[in-house]
Amino acid sequence: MSWIYLIFAGLLEVVWAYSMKQSEGFKHFTPSLITLVAMIGSFGLLALAMRTLPLGTAYTIWTGIGAIGAFLIGILFLGEPISFTRLMAAFLILAGLIIMKLSSSH
Repeated sequence: MSWIYLIFAGLLEVVWAYSMKQSEGFKHFTPSLITLVAMIGSFGLLALAMRTLPLGTAYTIWTGIGAIGAFLIGILFLGEPISFTRLMAAFLILAGLIIMKLSSSH
């Protein structure tokens, strides 16, 4: 169950990162509210996952899901540039996440 909590915590991290961008520095109420609610949910689920998962594993996976998710949202919805270097960086983060998961005893 901890891995499910962790995956959803990471997805909520993507939601709050995107909505924070949409809030334009907390100038717009609705995206600001979504940011705060998603942050609380993300941190809460991360805390639940950390009950049984090691800190290093849980935190790395959580931030990695957020990083890769935000990267993809930026490209797909915000028109951010795609370059070989950025794709390679995202690939390396993903590879690190897979290795971290495979090395976890949980």
